[in-house]
Amino acid sequence: MTRTIQNSFTAPALPPIVITASEAHRLSALADSSMAVFPRVAQFLARETDRAQLVADDADRLHDVVRMGSLVRYRDDETGDVREVVLVYPHEADIALRRISVLTPVGAALIGLSVGQTIDFQTPSQQTRSVTILAVTHEG
Repeated sequence: MTRTIQNSFTAPALPPIVITASEAHRLSALADSSMAVFPRVAQFLARETDRAQLVADDADRLHDVVRMGSLVRYRDDETGDVREVVLVYPHEADIALRRISVLTPVGAALIGLSVGQTIDFQTPSQQTRSVTILAVTHEG
């Protein structure tokens, strides 16, 4: 999918991401089914799944990669705030339990990133924010 930048600024390079084949399939279907209701974040999630390197579900190198169900510690690079959240599918989201949906701007930005990587994303108010992954823990 080719996108055209409509201003004179160059978009920052996107970090390489890794997603398991089964998660990519489910996330792609989620993005497609959410396009009418949440077009901006659905398009962002679709772009992320399209550009991801797909790996087998049991790939050894996924220990520091954000996956669905991962406990993620990240820094908001603008404010310096460090947050810890679990990345979940929309029906499992509960902000009080720090369970954020992959169908939110920050959730879609986190998927597939590795410890140390940074990515920019757009907030619902169309501000560009940047987050850096500090730690990833997997349950089970």
